[in-house]
Amino acid sequence: MNALEPRVQTLNNRPPRTDGDYVLYWVQANRRTESNHALAWAVHLANLNRVPLLVYEGLTCSYPDANDRLHTFILEGVPEFQADLTRAGIGYLFYLRRTPADPNNLVYRLAEKAVALVTDDFPTFNVADHNRSVPSRVEIPYYAVDSSCIVPMNVHEKRAWAAYTIRPKIHRELPLWLKPLPFTPPSVPWNEALLPCDVAECRTPVSRTTIPELVASCAINHTIPLSKSLRGGTTEARSRLQHFLASRLSRYSKESGQPSKKATSELSPYLHFGHIAALEVALAVRAYAAEHKLVADEFLEELIVRRELAFNFSRWTPKNETLEVLPDWCRKTMAKHANDPRPVTYTFEQFLSAQTHDPLWNATQLEMLTEGKIHGYYRMYWGKKIMEWSPTLDEALRTMFRIHSIYALDGRDPNTATGILWCFGLHDRPWSERPIFGQLRYMSYDGMKRKTDIAAYIRQIDSPQATLL
Repeated sequence: MNALEPRVQTLNNRPPRTDGDYVLYWVQANRRTESNHALAWAVHLANLNRVPLLVYEGLTCSYPDANDRLHTFILEGVPEFQADLTRAGIGYLFYLRRTPADPNNLVYRLAEKAVALVTDDFPTFNVADHNRSVPSRVEIPYYAVDSSCIVPMNVHEKRAWAAYTIRPKIHRELPLWLKPLPFTPPSVPWNEALLPCDVAECRTPVSRTTIPELVASCAINHTIPLSKSLRGGTTEARSRLQHFLASRLSRYSKESGQPSKKATSELSPYLHFGHIAALEVALAVRAYAAEHKLVADEFLEELIVRRELAFNFSRWTPKNETLEVLPDWCRKTMAKHANDPRPVTYTFEQFLSAQTHDPLWNATQLEMLTEGKIHGYYRMYWGKKIMEWSPTLDEALRTMFRIHSIYALDGRDPNTATGILWCFGLHDRPWSERPIFGQLRYMSYDGMKRKTDIAAYIRQIDSPQATLL
Protein backbone atom coordinates (compact mmCIF):
# COMPACT_ATOMS: atom_id res chain seq x y z
CA MET A 1 0.00 0.00 0.00
CA ASN A 2 1.22 3.51 -0.82
CA ALA A 3 2.05 5.30 2.45
CA LEU A 4 -0.15 8.20 1.37
CA GLU A 5 -3.32 6.13 1.00
CA PRO A 6 -4.58 6.56 4.61
CA ARG A 7 -4.78 10.29 3.85
CA VAL A 8 -6.79 9.87 0.66
CA GLN A 9 -10.56 9.89 0.20
CA THR A 10 -12.05 8.97 -3.17
CA LEU A 11 -15.17 11.12 -3.38
CA ASN A 12 -16.75 9.66 -6.51
CA ASN A 13 -16.81 6.41 -8.44
CA ARG A 14 -15.29 7.33 -11.79
CA PRO A 15 -12.58 5.54 -13.80
CA PRO A 16 -9.41 7.39 -14.82
CA ARG A 17 -9.50 8.96 -18.29
CA THR A 18 -7.20 6.69 -20.27
CA ASP A 19 -6.43 9.32 -22.90
CA GLY A 20 -6.02 12.20 -20.42
CA ASP A 21 -3.19 14.66 -20.95
CA TYR A 22 -2.26 15.30 -17.31
CA VAL A 23 -3.17 14.79 -13.68
CA LEU A 24 -4.85 17.88 -12.23
CA TYR A 25 -4.15 19.07 -8.68
CA TRP A 26 -6.68 21.71 -7.63
CA VAL A 27 -5.10 23.64 -4.75
CA GLN A 28 -7.69 24.87 -2.28
CA ALA A 29 -5.84 24.86 1.03
CA ASN A 30 -2.18 23.80 0.81
CA ARG A 31 -0.21 26.36 -1.17
CA ARG A 32 3.26 24.86 -0.90
CA THR A 33 5.47 22.14 -2.37
CA GLU A 34 7.10 20.84 0.83
CA SER A 35 5.24 18.50 3.21
CA ASN A 36 2.24 18.53 0.89
CA HIS A 37 0.67 15.07 0.82
CA ALA A 38 -1.91 16.07 -1.79
CA LEU A 39 0.83 17.21 -4.15
CA ALA A 40 2.75 13.99 -3.45
CA TRP A 41 -0.36 11.93 -4.28
CA ALA A 42 -0.84 13.90 -7.50
CA VAL A 43 2.80 13.23 -8.45
CA HIS A 44 2.26 9.53 -7.69
CA LEU A 45 -0.77 9.40 -10.00
CA ALA A 46 1.03 11.33 -12.73
CA ASN A 47 3.96 8.91 -12.64
CA LEU A 48 1.62 5.91 -12.53
CA ASN A 49 -0.12 7.15 -15.70
CA ARG A 50 3.05 8.50 -17.33
CA VAL A 51 1.67 11.99 -17.77
CA PRO A 52 2.74 15.40 -16.44
CA LEU A 53 1.15 17.24 -13.53
CA LEU A 54 -0.80 20.50 -13.71
CA VAL A 55 -1.56 22.53 -10.58
CA TYR A 56 -4.56 24.86 -10.69
CA GLU A 57 -5.24 27.55 -8.09
CA GLY A 58 -8.10 30.01 -8.26
CA LEU A 59 -9.05 33.03 -6.17
CA THR A 60 -12.59 34.31 -6.59
CA CYS A 61 -14.23 37.60 -5.74
CA SER A 62 -17.35 35.81 -4.54
CA TYR A 63 -16.29 33.98 -1.38
CA PRO A 64 -18.05 35.31 1.76
CA ASP A 65 -16.56 38.56 3.04
CA ALA A 66 -13.90 38.72 0.30
CA ASN A 67 -11.69 41.71 1.05
CA ASP A 68 -8.28 43.28 0.50
CA ARG A 69 -6.69 41.73 3.60
CA LEU A 70 -7.57 38.15 2.73
CA HIS A 71 -6.97 38.51 -1.02
CA THR A 72 -3.56 40.09 -0.49
CA PHE A 73 -2.35 37.47 1.97
CA ILE A 74 -3.26 34.67 -0.45
CA LEU A 75 -1.74 36.42 -3.46
CA GLU A 76 1.52 37.04 -1.59
CA GLY A 77 2.11 33.29 -1.63
CA VAL A 78 1.51 32.83 -5.36
CA PRO A 79 4.83 33.90 -6.98
CA GLU A 80 6.93 31.69 -4.72
CA PHE A 81 4.60 28.71 -5.10
CA GLN A 82 4.67 29.07 -8.88
CA ALA A 83 8.46 29.31 -8.95
CA ASP A 84 8.85 26.17 -6.84
CA LEU A 85 6.48 24.21 -9.07
CA THR A 86 8.08 25.45 -12.28
CA ARG A 87 11.54 24.39 -11.09
CA ALA A 88 10.11 20.92 -10.46
CA GLY A 89 8.69 20.60 -13.97
CA ILE A 90 5.08 21.02 -12.82
CA GLY A 91 2.59 23.19 -14.67
CA TYR A 92 0.83 25.96 -12.75
CA LEU A 93 -2.22 28.00 -13.67
CA PHE A 94 -3.42 30.77 -11.36
CA TYR A 95 -6.74 32.43 -12.10
CA LEU A 96 -8.01 35.57 -10.37
CA ARG A 97 -11.76 35.89 -10.84
CA ARG A 98 -12.23 39.62 -10.51
CA THR A 99 -16.00 40.04 -10.96
CA PRO A 100 -19.07 37.79 -10.72
CA ALA A 101 -19.41 38.08 -14.51
CA ASP A 102 -16.04 36.38 -15.09
CA PRO A 103 -15.84 32.63 -15.78
CA ASN A 104 -16.35 30.39 -12.77
CA ASN A 105 -15.83 26.96 -14.29
CA LEU A 106 -12.11 26.58 -14.92
CA VAL A 107 -11.69 23.52 -12.74
CA TYR A 108 -14.36 21.73 -14.80
CA ARG A 109 -12.78 22.79 -18.08
CA LEU A 110 -9.37 21.59 -16.94
CA ALA A 111 -10.87 18.32 -15.70
CA GLU A 112 -12.13 17.55 -19.22
CA LYS A 113 -8.57 16.69 -20.30
CA ALA A 114 -7.30 15.25 -17.02
CA VAL A 115 -6.66 11.63 -16.06
CA ALA A 116 -7.73 12.32 -12.47
CA LEU A 117 -8.36 15.24 -10.14
CA VAL A 118 -6.64 15.64 -6.76
CA THR A 119 -7.52 18.31 -4.21
CA ASP A 120 -7.12 19.15 -0.52
CA ASP A 121 -9.15 17.54 2.24
CA PHE A 122 -10.06 20.48 4.48
CA PRO A 123 -13.20 20.27 6.62
CA THR A 124 -14.38 23.89 6.73
CA PHE A 125 -15.38 26.86 4.57
CA ASN A 126 -15.60 26.64 0.77
CA VAL A 127 -13.22 23.71 0.51
CA ALA A 128 -15.62 21.41 2.34
CA ASP A 129 -18.52 22.71 0.22
CA HIS A 130 -16.59 22.12 -3.01
CA ASN A 131 -15.62 18.62 -1.95
CA ARG A 132 -19.29 17.80 -1.46
CA SER A 133 -20.57 19.30 -4.72
CA VAL A 134 -17.85 18.96 -7.37
CA PRO A 135 -17.08 15.18 -7.40
CA SER A 136 -20.43 14.25 -8.97
CA ARG A 137 -19.91 16.81 -11.73
CA VAL A 138 -16.62 15.49 -13.13
CA GLU A 139 -16.08 12.29 -15.13
CA ILE A 140 -12.76 11.34 -13.57
CA PRO A 141 -11.68 10.16 -10.10
CA TYR A 142 -11.83 12.94 -7.49
CA TYR A 143 -9.38 12.47 -4.62
CA ALA A 144 -9.30 14.63 -1.48
CA VAL A 145 -6.02 14.32 0.43
CA ASP A 146 -5.34 15.42 4.00
CA SER A 147 -2.18 17.54 4.13
CA SER A 148 -3.29 19.60 7.13
CA CYS A 149 -2.96 17.13 10.00
CA ILE A 150 0.09 15.14 11.04
CA VAL A 151 -1.98 12.14 12.08
CA PRO A 152 -4.51 11.80 9.23
CA MET A 153 -8.11 12.77 9.96
CA ASN A 154 -9.17 9.41 8.51
CA VAL A 155 -7.53 7.58 11.42
CA HIS A 156 -10.29 8.81 13.74
CA GLU A 157 -13.57 7.02 13.10
CA LYS A 158 -15.78 9.31 15.16
CA ARG A 159 -15.96 12.69 16.84
CA ALA A 160 -13.73 13.05 19.90
CA TRP A 161 -15.37 14.82 22.83
CA ALA A 162 -12.30 16.39 24.40
CA ALA A 163 -8.52 16.47 24.21
CA TYR A 164 -8.22 13.63 26.72
CA THR A 165 -10.23 11.32 24.44
CA ILE A 166 -8.16 11.94 21.30
CA ARG A 167 -4.71 12.41 22.86
CA PRO A 168 -3.93 8.70 23.52
CA LYS A 169 -4.70 7.72 19.93
CA ILE A 170 -2.66 10.60 18.51
CA HIS A 171 0.29 9.66 20.70
CA ARG A 172 0.04 6.02 19.58
CA GLU A 173 -0.14 6.98 15.91
CA LEU A 174 2.36 9.83 15.93
CA PRO A 175 5.55 7.77 15.37
CA LEU A 176 4.03 6.52 12.09
CA TRP A 177 3.34 9.99 10.75
CA LEU A 178 5.80 12.45 12.29
CA LYS A 179 8.33 11.87 9.53
CA PRO A 180 9.69 14.10 6.75
CA LEU A 181 7.89 13.98 3.42
CA PRO A 182 10.54 14.66 0.78
CA PHE A 183 9.25 16.38 -2.34
CA THR A 184 9.87 14.35 -5.50
CA PRO A 185 9.20 15.97 -8.90
CA PRO A 186 7.14 14.02 -11.44
CA SER A 187 8.90 11.91 -14.04
CA VAL A 188 7.23 13.59 -17.02
CA PRO A 189 7.80 17.37 -17.16
CA TRP A 190 4.97 19.75 -17.94
CA ASN A 191 4.40 20.84 -21.53
CA GLU A 192 2.58 24.16 -21.84
CA ALA A 193 1.09 23.05 -25.16
CA LEU A 194 -1.17 20.68 -23.20
CA LEU A 195 -3.05 23.55 -21.58
CA PRO A 196 -6.38 24.16 -23.36
CA CYS A 197 -6.17 27.48 -25.22
CA ASP A 198 -9.45 28.83 -23.88
CA VAL A 199 -8.26 28.19 -20.32
CA ALA A 200 -4.75 29.55 -20.89
CA GLU A 201 -6.33 32.90 -21.77
CA CYS A 202 -7.65 33.11 -18.20
CA ARG A 203 -4.20 32.84 -16.59
CA THR A 204 -3.44 35.70 -14.20
CA PRO A 205 0.27 36.59 -13.86
CA VAL A 206 1.13 37.52 -10.26
CA SER A 207 4.24 39.22 -8.91
CA ARG A 208 4.85 40.99 -5.62
CA THR A 209 4.73 44.36 -7.35
CA THR A 210 1.41 43.74 -9.13
CA ILE A 211 -0.55 42.48 -6.12
CA PRO A 212 -1.97 45.88 -5.05
CA GLU A 213 -3.19 46.52 -8.61
CA LEU A 214 -4.71 43.05 -8.88
CA VAL A 215 -6.54 43.41 -5.57
CA ALA A 216 -7.83 46.85 -6.52
CA SER A 217 -9.29 45.41 -9.73
CA CYS A 218 -11.48 42.90 -7.86
CA ALA A 219 -15.12 43.42 -6.91
CA ILE A 220 -14.49 42.86 -3.20
CA ASN A 221 -14.64 44.84 0.04
CA HIS A 222 -11.85 47.43 -0.18
CA THR A 223 -12.43 48.91 3.29
CA ILE A 224 -10.54 46.24 5.24
CA PRO A 225 -6.86 47.24 5.54
CA LEU A 226 -3.95 44.86 5.21
CA SER A 227 -2.51 43.39 8.39
CA LYS A 228 0.08 45.72 9.89
CA SER A 229 2.70 43.00 10.26
CA LEU A 230 1.60 39.72 8.62
CA ARG A 231 2.59 39.00 5.02
CA GLY A 232 1.77 35.81 3.17
CA GLY A 233 4.00 33.16 1.61
CA THR A 234 6.18 30.21 2.55
CA THR A 235 9.37 32.25 2.95
CA GLU A 236 7.63 34.54 5.43
CA ALA A 237 6.22 31.53 7.29
CA ARG A 238 9.65 29.93 7.57
CA SER A 239 11.19 33.19 8.71
CA ARG A 240 8.64 33.36 11.53
CA LEU A 241 9.29 29.73 12.39
CA GLN A 242 13.02 30.37 12.67
CA HIS A 243 12.39 33.44 14.83
CA PHE A 244 10.16 31.36 17.09
CA LEU A 245 12.82 28.68 17.46
CA ALA A 246 15.63 31.12 18.19
CA SER A 247 13.80 33.64 20.38
CA ARG A 248 10.58 32.16 21.74
CA LEU A 249 10.57 28.39 22.09
CA SER A 250 12.69 28.49 25.25
CA ARG A 251 10.11 30.85 26.81
CA TYR A 252 6.98 29.19 25.46
CA SER A 253 6.08 26.96 28.40
CA LYS A 254 6.27 29.83 30.90
CA GLU A 255 5.20 32.83 28.85
CA SER A 256 2.85 31.67 26.08
CA GLY A 257 -0.12 32.63 28.27
CA GLN A 258 1.26 36.16 28.65
CA PRO A 259 0.25 38.03 25.48
CA SER A 260 2.58 40.96 26.13
CA LYS A 261 5.60 38.62 26.30
CA LYS A 262 5.33 37.62 22.62
CA ALA A 263 6.20 33.95 23.17
CA THR A 264 3.91 32.27 20.63
CA SER A 265 4.76 31.24 17.07
CA GLU A 266 2.14 33.44 15.31
CA LEU A 267 1.99 30.81 12.57
CA SER A 268 -1.78 30.24 12.55
CA PRO A 269 -2.44 32.33 9.38
CA TYR A 270 0.30 30.44 7.53
CA LEU A 271 -0.97 27.06 8.68
CA HIS A 272 -4.51 28.05 7.69
CA PHE A 273 -3.61 29.16 4.17
CA GLY A 274 -1.20 26.26 3.70
CA HIS A 275 1.96 28.32 3.31
CA ILE A 276 3.63 25.99 5.81
CA ALA A 277 2.71 22.53 7.07
CA ALA A 278 2.14 21.53 10.68
CA LEU A 279 4.42 18.59 9.86
CA GLU A 280 7.30 20.89 8.92
CA VAL A 281 6.78 23.00 12.04
CA ALA A 282 6.61 19.98 14.36
CA LEU A 283 9.76 18.40 12.91
CA ALA A 284 11.67 21.68 13.16
CA VAL A 285 10.55 22.29 16.75
CA ARG A 286 11.37 18.74 17.81
CA ALA A 287 14.84 18.89 16.23
CA TYR A 288 15.65 22.33 17.66
CA ALA A 289 14.45 21.33 21.13
CA ALA A 290 16.58 18.17 21.08
CA GLU A 291 19.67 20.05 19.89
CA HIS A 292 19.30 22.82 22.50
CA LYS A 293 17.99 20.60 25.31
CA LEU A 294 14.64 22.37 25.48
CA VAL A 295 11.25 20.96 26.42
CA ALA A 296 8.75 21.54 23.61
CA ASP A 297 5.90 19.36 24.88
CA GLU A 298 3.47 22.21 25.53
CA PHE A 299 3.91 23.70 22.07
CA LEU A 300 3.58 20.30 20.38
CA GLU A 301 0.44 19.61 22.42
CA GLU A 302 -1.14 22.76 20.95
CA LEU A 303 0.16 22.19 17.41
CA ILE A 304 -0.77 18.53 17.20
CA VAL A 305 -3.31 17.37 19.80
CA ARG A 306 -5.37 20.54 20.17
CA ARG A 307 -5.22 21.47 16.50
CA GLU A 308 -6.12 17.98 15.34
CA LEU A 309 -8.94 17.83 17.87
CA ALA A 310 -10.32 20.89 16.05
CA PHE A 311 -10.00 19.19 12.66
CA ASN A 312 -11.67 16.08 14.06
CA PHE A 313 -14.58 18.19 15.30
CA SER A 314 -15.02 19.94 11.96
CA ARG A 315 -14.71 16.67 10.01
CA TRP A 316 -17.55 15.08 11.99
CA THR A 317 -19.59 18.28 12.46
CA PRO A 318 -19.95 19.92 9.02
CA LYS A 319 -22.45 22.60 10.13
CA ASN A 320 -20.46 23.94 13.05
CA GLU A 321 -21.52 27.59 13.29
CA THR A 322 -24.47 26.79 15.55
CA LEU A 323 -25.00 26.13 19.24
CA GLU A 324 -26.90 22.96 18.35
CA VAL A 325 -23.62 21.06 17.92
CA LEU A 326 -22.67 21.53 21.58
CA PRO A 327 -22.90 18.77 24.22
CA ASP A 328 -26.22 18.40 26.04
CA TRP A 329 -24.98 19.91 29.29
CA CYS A 330 -23.95 23.11 27.47
CA ARG A 331 -27.30 23.55 25.75
CA LYS A 332 -29.25 22.79 28.92
CA THR A 333 -27.38 25.30 31.06
CA MET A 334 -27.63 27.97 28.35
CA ALA A 335 -31.38 27.40 28.04
CA LYS A 336 -31.79 27.67 31.81
CA HIS A 337 -30.09 31.08 31.85
CA ALA A 338 -31.30 32.40 28.48
CA ASN A 339 -33.38 35.16 30.06
CA ASP A 340 -30.85 36.29 32.66
CA PRO A 341 -30.42 40.09 32.59
CA ARG A 342 -27.16 41.40 31.12
CA PRO A 343 -25.13 44.10 32.92
CA VAL A 344 -24.74 45.90 29.58
CA THR A 345 -25.38 45.08 25.93
CA TYR A 346 -23.66 46.25 22.76
CA THR A 347 -24.61 46.17 19.11
CA PHE A 348 -22.56 44.38 16.46
CA GLU A 349 -21.29 47.76 15.24
CA GLN A 350 -20.11 48.68 18.75
CA PHE A 351 -18.27 45.40 19.10
CA LEU A 352 -16.78 45.75 15.64
CA SER A 353 -15.43 49.25 16.33
CA ALA A 354 -14.08 48.35 19.80
CA GLN A 355 -16.49 50.69 21.58
CA THR A 356 -17.11 48.95 24.91
CA HIS A 357 -16.45 50.04 28.49
CA ASP A 358 -13.63 47.46 28.86
CA PRO A 359 -10.15 48.69 27.81
CA LEU A 360 -8.73 45.17 27.57
CA TRP A 361 -11.56 43.94 25.37
CA ASN A 362 -11.24 47.00 23.15
CA ALA A 363 -7.51 46.33 22.76
CA THR A 364 -8.11 42.71 21.73
CA GLN A 365 -10.59 43.87 19.12
CA LEU A 366 -8.13 46.51 17.90
CA GLU A 367 -5.56 43.75 17.48
CA MET A 368 -8.06 41.89 15.32
CA LEU A 369 -8.83 45.02 13.28
CA THR A 370 -5.19 45.96 12.67
CA GLU A 371 -3.35 42.63 12.65
CA GLY A 372 -5.93 40.03 11.66
CA LYS A 373 -5.42 37.93 14.79
CA ILE A 374 -5.79 37.94 18.57
CA HIS A 375 -3.48 36.19 21.02
CA GLY A 376 -5.10 32.85 21.88
CA TYR A 377 -5.51 33.48 25.61
CA TYR A 378 -7.05 36.89 25.13
CA ARG A 379 -9.22 35.55 22.32
CA MET A 380 -10.92 33.39 24.96
CA TYR A 381 -11.62 36.51 27.03
CA TRP A 382 -12.76 38.36 23.91
CA GLY A 383 -15.33 35.65 23.22
CA LYS A 384 -16.53 35.30 26.80
CA LYS A 385 -17.26 39.02 27.03
CA ILE A 386 -19.19 39.04 23.76
CA MET A 387 -21.36 36.34 25.34
CA GLU A 388 -21.85 38.42 28.48
CA TRP A 389 -22.68 41.65 26.63
CA SER A 390 -24.92 40.31 23.84
CA PRO A 391 -28.73 40.13 24.16
CA THR A 392 -28.63 36.38 23.44
CA LEU A 393 -25.97 33.70 23.12
CA ASP A 394 -27.07 32.98 19.56
CA GLU A 395 -26.35 36.60 18.69
CA ALA A 396 -23.00 36.37 20.48
CA LEU A 397 -22.06 33.35 18.38
CA ARG A 398 -22.97 35.14 15.15
CA THR A 399 -20.92 38.18 16.19
CA MET A 400 -17.82 36.09 16.86
CA PHE A 401 -17.97 34.17 13.60
CA ARG A 402 -18.76 37.31 11.61
CA ILE A 403 -15.82 39.31 12.96
CA HIS A 404 -13.48 36.39 12.31
CA SER A 405 -14.83 35.94 8.80
CA ILE A 406 -14.13 39.56 7.89
CA TYR A 407 -10.91 40.35 9.74
CA ALA A 408 -9.06 37.22 10.90
CA LEU A 409 -6.34 35.75 8.70
CA ASP A 410 -7.00 32.41 10.41
CA GLY A 411 -10.74 32.98 10.54
CA ARG A 412 -12.17 30.17 8.38
CA ASP A 413 -10.24 27.41 10.10
CA PRO A 414 -11.28 24.41 12.23
CA ASN A 415 -9.32 26.02 15.07
CA THR A 416 -11.52 29.10 14.76
CA ALA A 417 -14.73 27.11 14.95
CA THR A 418 -13.62 25.14 17.98
CA GLY A 419 -12.07 28.18 19.64
CA ILE A 420 -15.33 30.10 19.36
CA LEU A 421 -17.47 27.15 20.43
CA TRP A 422 -15.10 26.48 23.34
CA CYS A 423 -16.43 29.72 24.81
CA PHE A 424 -19.85 28.00 24.86
CA GLY A 425 -18.52 24.81 26.48
CA LEU A 426 -17.19 22.71 23.60
CA HIS A 427 -14.27 20.50 24.73
CA ASP A 428 -14.65 21.95 28.24
CA ARG A 429 -16.38 20.80 31.46
CA PRO A 430 -19.11 22.20 33.73
CA TRP A 431 -18.08 24.89 36.22
CA SER A 432 -19.80 26.52 39.19
CA GLU A 433 -23.14 27.98 38.18
CA ARG A 434 -23.51 31.73 37.78
CA PRO A 435 -25.84 34.19 36.00
CA ILE A 436 -25.81 34.33 32.18
CA PHE A 437 -23.16 31.61 31.84
CA GLY A 438 -24.79 28.93 33.93
CA GLN A 439 -22.19 26.17 34.18
CA LEU A 440 -20.07 27.51 31.33
CA ARG A 441 -16.60 28.74 32.21
CA TYR A 442 -16.45 32.43 33.14
CA MET A 443 -13.55 34.83 32.58
CA SER A 444 -13.25 38.23 34.23
CA TYR A 445 -11.24 41.40 33.78
CA ASP A 446 -9.86 41.06 37.32
CA GLY A 447 -8.73 37.53 36.53
CA MET A 448 -6.93 38.73 33.42
CA LYS A 449 -5.32 41.53 35.43
CA ARG A 450 -3.98 39.04 37.99
CA LYS A 451 -2.64 36.64 35.37
CA THR A 452 -1.40 38.95 32.60
CA ASP A 453 0.13 42.38 32.10
CA ILE A 454 -2.86 44.18 30.63
CA ALA A 455 -1.18 47.59 30.56
CA ALA A 456 1.81 46.30 28.61
CA TYR A 457 -0.46 44.58 26.10
CA ILE A 458 -2.55 47.69 25.53
CA ARG A 459 0.59 49.77 25.00
CA GLN A 460 1.72 47.27 22.35
CA ILE A 461 -1.61 47.54 20.57
CA ASP A 462 -1.12 51.31 20.66
CA SER A 463 -4.51 51.89 22.20
CA PRO A 464 -5.25 55.39 23.50
CA GLN A 465 -6.99 53.67 26.42
CA ALA A 466 -3.65 52.64 27.91
CA THR A 467 -3.91 55.73 30.09
CA LEU A 468 -7.06 54.33 31.74
CA LEU A 469 -5.11 51.68 33.68
